[in-house]
Amino acid sequence: MYICICNAVTDSQIKDALDEGATNVSDLNKSLSLGSCCGKCTRTARQIIKQHRSAKEVDELAYSAI
Repeated sequence: MYICICNAVTDSQIKDALDEGATNVSDLNKSLSLGSCCGKCTRTARQIIKQHRSAKEVDELAYSAI
């Protein structure tokens, strides 16, 4: 799904950037130009970042339990 219409950035691209080390909207702006035009996408991007962190923490907990 497109998150940033201005720069054609999808949620998949955001998740890939997060997996590669991006940690905030500023990092996403540098790598994907997310939020560099109108900025309306930054709220949704922050939600994706938060969900990604939560999922990563759950994965780490599940892995450490093994």
